[in-house]
Amino acid sequence: MCSYAVGEFLYRAGGMSPGMFVLLSGSIRYTARDGLGHRRLLRSQAKRGEFTSDVGMLSGKPGLVDAEVIEDVNALVISPDKLRALMIGEAELGERIMRALILRRVAAIERGQGAVLVGPPDNERLLALQHFLQRNALPHMTLDVGGADAIALLERMTPGRDDMPLVVCPDGTVLRNPDEGQLASCLGLVPEFDPGHLYDVAIVGAGPAGLAAAVYAASEGLSVAVFDCHAPGGQAGTSARIENYLGFPTGISGQALAGRAFNQAQKFGAHIAIPVEVKALHCSAYPLEVELASSRRIAARTVVIASGAEYRRPAVSGLAGFEGHGVYYWATSIEARLCRGEPVLLIGGGNSAGQAVVFLASHAAHVHVLVRGQDVEHSMSHYLIERIAALPNVTIHTGAEITAFEGDERLDSVYYRRHDGGLECLKTHHVFLFIGADPNTNWLRTCSVSLDPKGFVLTGTDLETGATRSMLPLHTSVDGVFAIGDVRSGSTKRVAGAVGEGAAVVAEIHRFLASHKPSVAMDCKV
Repeated sequence: MCSYAVGEFLYRAGGMSPGMFVLLSGSIRYTARDGLGHRRLLRSQAKRGEFTSDVGMLSGKPGLVDAEVIEDVNALVISPDKLRALMIGEAELGERIMRALILRRVAAIERGQGAVLVGPPDNERLLALQHFLQRNALPHMTLDVGGADAIALLERMTPGRDDMPLVVCPDGTVLRNPDEGQLASCLGLVPEFDPGHLYDVAIVGAGPAGLAAAVYAASEGLSVAVFDCHAPGGQAGTSARIENYLGFPTGISGQALAGRAFNQAQKFGAHIAIPVEVKALHCSAYPLEVELASSRRIAARTVVIASGAEYRRPAVSGLAGFEGHGVYYWATSIEARLCRGEPVLLIGGGNSAGQAVVFLASHAAHVHVLVRGQDVEHSMSHYLIERIAALPNVTIHTGAEITAFEGDERLDSVYYRRHDGGLECLKTHHVFLFIGADPNTNWLRTCSVSLDPKGFVLTGTDLETGATRSMLPLHTSVDGVFAIGDVRSGSTKRVAGAVGEGAAVVAEIHRFLASHKPSVAMDCKV
């Protein structure tokens, strides 16, 4: 139990908290604060029997509000690890606590507290930072460069053209044109690792497959570390609505599904590190080692490759110059605001493309869809085909292949070739690419994991005879290394399929660990 006097803070926005506080006596006041110094009273008084925390505190992340003592407080402090144990041991109480924590985070996002972003709406880096914050459910606010607060900040900071966007962190620190890692560091999101800890499982990738593996592995008592350089959900996390996922008859957005899985994995104690890039896997000795971009190495008895795939960047004239400001690889509310009331072009014929078409049609004046094949029946789910056919502002151009992007300061025209060889020009400022998939396997070059000719990871019976000592379906050519989800050769490219593989791989990990009992030397290796 801890005591706090009037005027003290249990925790402050942007600062670390020891965990969840249960008030035994006294009262506190909640105040939201952003980096510009704006304060907003959220609640004037919280009293005996109430608890104060945020979903981020499950994993030791910074607080989002100021919790100030206004009447001397005695409080029970529950550390993150004990809070997770309580939520698992007392299921009904745990459900109530988790629901309250999530609702508090949703309210913080709606209020726009936290980091403040300033920059032109079509700035490539600004869009990337907005995506990072939105997909990680981090409260923030973006200011119009013509607004009073933005003008005052710009006059004070006098940024150059290359300094934009500006980001003001909750503690008042101003970042000039930061990348995602710098922003995460300023927000206190970069995790610390015990260099002497040996994980049972290291999962590279926090898409549906990786998160499913994390949930099942952690819930079964394995120590789990998860690494992703962007956000939970992978490609699926950018889907506006997934309508054919079991258990959600009205559909669910990819971000919402990923957010639930993320919180679930944290509840069971998985150590999730985002944004943290993995640059290499070292498998010449045991335990295995995952090397981070910071050059720090994390030791693990097993490694799960769940790094997914990314949409292919076609070798088309002019593409590189418009990526991030005219050419996009996802369709979220951020892009929808930019193209409201304007014609857009979407290239692709799979389910992700279909979901994006349905979403964009409610914002854009018209959605033109280019498909290389003669139809989409063999690449898109039937419900999406029917939904698109009913939309009056969607036109599908089959047998079409993109040839060039043109424009001066912004994208103006896109050229494509019809199946009969004729060349067409479509005027638009916005193009969405959902074509093909390239596996994220460059980080495996330091390890002899077998790949297929397209770069996807081979597992199980797809491996050449003698390439592996195990016939486990998800085991790779390297002992203790498994592959699941879109990065695996021959996998079903569906969210449900990825989740299924994430669950299945845990059973294989148990079998592997049972046959590879660690020695004392292994446990002591850093």
